[in-house]
Amino acid sequence: MGLVIAILAVVLIILIWYISTYNGIKVLKIKIDEALSGIDVALTKRYDVLTKMVDVCKAFKQHETELLTEVISLRSGMSMQERNNASRQMDVLAGKINVLAENYPELKSSNNFVQLQKAIMDVEEHLQASRRLYNSNVTAYNAKIAVFPNSIVAGGMGAVAEEFFVAEDVKRQDVKMSF
Repeated sequence: MGLVIAILAVVLIILIWYISTYNGIKVLKIKIDEALSGIDVALTKRYDVLTKMVDVCKAFKQHETELLTEVISLRSGMSMQERNNASRQMDVLAGKINVLAENYPELKSSNNFVQLQKAIMDVEEHLQASRRLYNSNVTAYNAKIAVFPNSIVAGGMGAVAEEFFVAEDVKRQDVKMSF
């Protein structure tokens, strides 16, 4: 009788551990999805601000439509590689807007333009925070599914490591400034 109770206790402990580990992996996956959605929200906000900035720029000086055509549409279902590419394209667009402002000093002095530049800085900070949160959640998830004995549960449920949001090579280099 005592042996049966001991076996049942061990089975119950293993079952509770399995369920807890399974649920922990699921919760971390949900956090990754939520953080990925946060990146999409930040990219959408960035798109909206840049579009408004382009409109203000056009009010001061007609500019080629290239600025608008280069803005990519953000859609759900993008892979991490596609998100990285979208981010790079938005960086190029932001750079073109800044060049436009340098070419037209009257644009730089516009109160609307100054407000939009501040909004862009806010949007960029929000986007960076979203990327950091995503990578933090990916780290926790990947660690959870990689360590033993959690890896047994993860393998059984088909959990695979998630990709990190990575900076492009050009942004990893030191910025060279000359005055």
